[in-house]
Amino acid sequence: MWDVGLSLDYPPLGFTKPRLKSSLSGCKAACISNCSCRAMFYSNVSRNCFMFSEIGSLRHPNLGSEGYFLSIKVVNGTNYKVLRRHGVDLRSIFIIIVIGIGTLLIVSDLIGYGFWFYREDYHKSLVESTRDEDSEEEDEFEDIITGMPVRYSYNDLQVATRSFSVKLGQGGFGSVYSGVLNDGIKVAVKKLEGIGQGKKEFRAEVSIIGSVHHLHLAKLKGFCADGAHHRLLVYEYMENGSLDKWIFNKNPENRPVDWETRYKIAVGTAKGLAYLHEECDVKIIHCDIKPENVLLDENFNAKVSDFGLVKLMNREQSQVITTLRGTRGYLAPEWITNCTISEKSDVYSYGMVLLEIIGGRKNFNPNETKEKAHFPSYAFKMMEQGRSSEILGSKIISDQQNDETICRSVKVGLWCIQDEISLRPCMSKVVQMLEGLCPVPDPPLPSQSAPRIYSGLFKSDGDKTRMSSWTDSYSSDASVSAVQLSGPR
Repeated sequence: MWDVGLSLDYPPLGFTKPRLKSSLSGCKAACISNCSCRAMFYSNVSRNCFMFSEIGSLRHPNLGSEGYFLSIKVVNGTNYKVLRRHGVDLRSIFIIIVIGIGTLLIVSDLIGYGFWFYREDYHKSLVESTRDEDSEEEDEFEDIITGMPVRYSYNDLQVATRSFSVKLGQGGFGSVYSGVLNDGIKVAVKKLEGIGQGKKEFRAEVSIIGSVHHLHLAKLKGFCADGAHHRLLVYEYMENGSLDKWIFNKNPENRPVDWETRYKIAVGTAKGLAYLHEECDVKIIHCDIKPENVLLDENFNAKVSDFGLVKLMNREQSQVITTLRGTRGYLAPEWITNCTISEKSDVYSYGMVLLEIIGGRKNFNPNETKEKAHFPSYAFKMMEQGRSSEILGSKIISDQQNDETICRSVKVGLWCIQDEISLRPCMSKVVQMLEGLCPVPDPPLPSQSAPRIYSGLFKSDGDKTRMSSWTDSYSSDASVSAVQLSGPR
């Protein structure tokens, strides 16, 4: 027997039962007497003796694992001595074999890693090449579309807005920041949030929005579509900001807006919406008409903004924004009753805005008296009694000669907010009625379910307490109307 040495491990030992338990010498003797035994492993710890007719690769045991003593049977002692005399050491041969096998494994690992690295590098190059081709296609896409707004990089707009440091406002579609372009032109930069479209789809929608030009629509000057997350729109800057700051007296420094200016704003807003609904190549339903989305230039010309943005939102974000619109009181009943949304939904929202322009207040205020809390109902009552001038806010300046215009505007607003969709006029008809180009018949009384619906929009317990006594005074017909308004879910 040739003693190879201690501290060796042979993988099959973990799956083989020991032949016997004995001493080292007893294990050797058992192997010598067994014709099929070519090698034996012995454990000094467990005294287990393993015998094999042939063996493969050996290894050093893991740290903390048991090592085995290996002894290999040779043909006879004479042959071993002859080999030793000729300088042939079987131990050296064994070591050379082990080293050779180890080297072969290392080389094969290096070759495998090299192939994997080459494949990854090739894939990366292929992806970058595809992106370059897509970028070229997108540039060609922009060249084909005439009137495409200017494309800005995210870095360009970051510099223009001084890292988005001056915030002008925030809405359902994102935040708006003040900026100055390299040519000195002041702009408003909107960072869109919740965009659910890819770059090409986004640019296609931007091309539609950018192609819409009207005196009473906010002009889209440019856009940004860098990477997967940066989606920004660049609008012309409006010196007087949004309508809500002027009609609700949010800023004490702002002078009260007289009736002539309010009437001008109301007509301008109606003309902008009429263009979106009836004169665009592609009909655009705004879906978010409210004072915050009516901008005013230095001459108080109305500019409707944020049109066409609903299609850019993902479904979850669009649903959230719809809910938020409802809490502000501009939501048409069909949003709740799952009826088809059409341009008449914008007409309803416009009617609410028109009444707020006239009254200089929100359409529902629980802090007001019972008679005035729901402004549309109060306006209807004053109109019936021929006291239209009393509908104007206390700080609104108006001459007596404007009473007819005020009364006409109130009637138009009440027609716009009818629950029955077919009763609402189209926006072009609204413009004609406001300008006195056609008669305005007396409208029906607005839905009495509105106060109950509004009452659910207040969050504080104090507001709910104030509302309970007010809404309880309504008749059972109001309750029925409220149920009908909710409709099937």
